[in-house]
Amino acid sequence: MSTPSLSRRFSVAPMMDWTDRHCRAFHRLMSRRALLYTEMAVDQAVIHGDAARLIGFDPAEHPVAIQLGGSDPDRLATASRIAEEFGYAEVNLNVGCPSDRVQSGTFGACLMREPKLVAECLAAMREAVSVPVTVKHRLGVDEQDPEETLFAFVETVAKAGVTSFTVHARKAWLKGLSPKENRDIPPLDYDIVRRLKAARPDLEIILNGGLEDLEHARDQMTGLDGVMLGRAAYHTPFILSRVDSVFFGEADPFDDPFAVVEAYRPYIEAQREKGVRLHAITRHMLGLFAGRPGARRWRQILSAEANRDGAGWSVVEQALDAVREARAAA
Repeated sequence: MSTPSLSRRFSVAPMMDWTDRHCRAFHRLMSRRALLYTEMAVDQAVIHGDAARLIGFDPAEHPVAIQLGGSDPDRLATASRIAEEFGYAEVNLNVGCPSDRVQSGTFGACLMREPKLVAECLAAMREAVSVPVTVKHRLGVDEQDPEETLFAFVETVAKAGVTSFTVHARKAWLKGLSPKENRDIPPLDYDIVRRLKAARPDLEIILNGGLEDLEHARDQMTGLDGVMLGRAAYHTPFILSRVDSVFFGEADPFDDPFAVVEAYRPYIEAQREKGVRLHAITRHMLGLFAGRPGARRWRQILSAEANRDGAGWSVVEQALDAVREARAAA
């Protein structure tokens, strides 16, 4: 089977504790074209840890990109080389995560204050690999004025040869707000992202942040090169089943969530044979029937039963039966 071409017209955001390999395998069933991202992988962990466990992936996930966290050009270059050897189609640098742990490592959103260092990191990464190197970032942090910070940041980083920028259209408050609050409380500003694209038409500008569904994303993409969905794609994953038609004008793989589950069955059973607990896989499926009859029972059964010792496909079948009963009664 040929590898789908990489396009950033529609992507699913890197999300810590969520977009692991099981999640990506699930999402890939519903869209051939969406670009999928790993959770952020810290450069030192990639270099010194169990890289196969940390960043290994199934080729069926393609097109898939890795997001790295770090602020040392040499380490990021080394981690990028390892990622390319694993087969990733893109390497992305995290300049958006606001968590305390990330700040203590001097990477993530706090790097918005150090555009020259970011440029040095990205230049070293580009020198190390042949695949595209991109960056995901905020409008600014704390007291920074995005009208100054955003444009100056992109200008500096672009000089390092980076041409693709995914902009989370919120500032990050590093003091006083939790990572969760930083995803909701700072106001969204999509217009400034469009102004950035107008000022730099030579760059690829991708919009991220607060996009609620495919229609909202498509509408807000006007004047931009692509959109990246995060929580909406995770909590209501069946929306991904229309990505190929809505964003690429191509046929969608499935039009029914039951068919998605059945298509996922070989993966689930193969992972169970490897000793992976069912819950590690099915936790990413809880929102599949969101908004449909039986959605609550689906979540209840998978949440209660999938983490039991020895739980296997029969639990998924039990949950499907509950959905079928609810649909018949509706």
